[in-house]
Amino acid sequence: MALKLPIYMDYHATTPVDPRVLEAMMPFFSEKFGNAASVTHVFGWEAQEAVEKARAQIAATIGAEPKEIIFTSGATEADNLALKGTMRANAHRGNHLIVSTIEHNAVLDSARRLEKEGIEVTYVPVRSDGLVDPDAIRRALTDRTVLISVMTANNEIGTIQPIRAIGQIARERGIYFHTDASQAIGKISIDVNDDQIDLLSLSGHKVYGPKGIGALYVRRHKPRVKLAALLDGGGHEQRLRSGTLPVPLIVGLARAIMLAREMMEIESSQQAALRDLLMHAILENLDGVRVNGTMNPRLPNNLNIAFEKIDGEAMLTAIKDVALSSGSACSSAEVEPSHVLLAIGLPAELASGSIRFGLGRWTTEEEVDYVAGRVVEVVGSLRRLAPGRPGVAPANALN
Repeated sequence: MALKLPIYMDYHATTPVDPRVLEAMMPFFSEKFGNAASVTHVFGWEAQEAVEKARAQIAATIGAEPKEIIFTSGATEADNLALKGTMRANAHRGNHLIVSTIEHNAVLDSARRLEKEGIEVTYVPVRSDGLVDPDAIRRALTDRTVLISVMTANNEIGTIQPIRAIGQIARERGIYFHTDASQAIGKISIDVNDDQIDLLSLSGHKVYGPKGIGALYVRRHKPRVKLAALLDGGGHEQRLRSGTLPVPLIVGLARAIMLAREMMEIESSQQAALRDLLMHAILENLDGVRVNGTMNPRLPNNLNIAFEKIDGEAMLTAIKDVALSSGSACSSAEVEPSHVLLAIGLPAELASGSIRFGLGRWTTEEEVDYVAGRVVEVVGSLRRLAPGRPGVAPANALN
């Protein structure tokens, strides 16, 4: 089969909808179009049944109860509801929030907003390997700490955080623990009880589901998490998220998450093998390169490489037939280096020369070979055009 261009290798930014997900959604756009809040006729009952079935399916994949799943427009809204809702509803308990410095902007910007409201926020740094040290979390605690928020897996460097250890620390102190799991769902196992998670955000479009839908898990027992709603309206979703439920999107979200869970073991193995093939092809053919973040534990489909004496934007422009990213999609218009790469100690110049490779469900070995070849070719060309020869940066792929 001939190689089809352009090649998509930006699966952390978004994913195409799986045909099986689209098939599950289609009837709810036209045939089964009822409002799930209309409880007086069959059209509403049918929609409500689909929503509750989806809620139960999503809950089952993370060890939760169906009533603990609150549908949102995506992980950004779920993060906002988790942080703002928890801090505002629990002001009597304290005014201190802890987040890591490599969180998604949905968390960091929510934290900054809360700071303007008088909330004290501690931004816990990460180690050079891209991992949060649980002891650093413990040291940041005060008797006024209400919530800890640390993502399950980073969207730029793919590092998987020690959320179980952090959850244990939070539980010991009677503090709520939130994790943004939008990049991790379907790639690694998550159990809200084993990991002692109280709030968890997820998104449909990161897991081959539709855009515009996500969910927030909110623990109801031991402890029961109290939240303040961000939206007022019809009192939908246990009065935590008003608005008519998008039934087709909810059905698609559930189907996507179930598929990802069913395929997780084989898919993770395949993507890790392709990722390693790509990594070695680049590292073995170029000097002055290094992998950002530890390789273990790391998402199986993630690779983030820093290229010395290379401008990342120039590199992306030169490789027009491959979709890649020099940072998170939500900040791709920014000219500043990635806050994640700066947080792990990369100099600004090296951070600006870093590229994220995100492999996915339909990535092939032929595509990996092509992308590796193009990267080696383009980096060589850009370096020849640049004044002087680059030195050799530490190229330790297994740091």
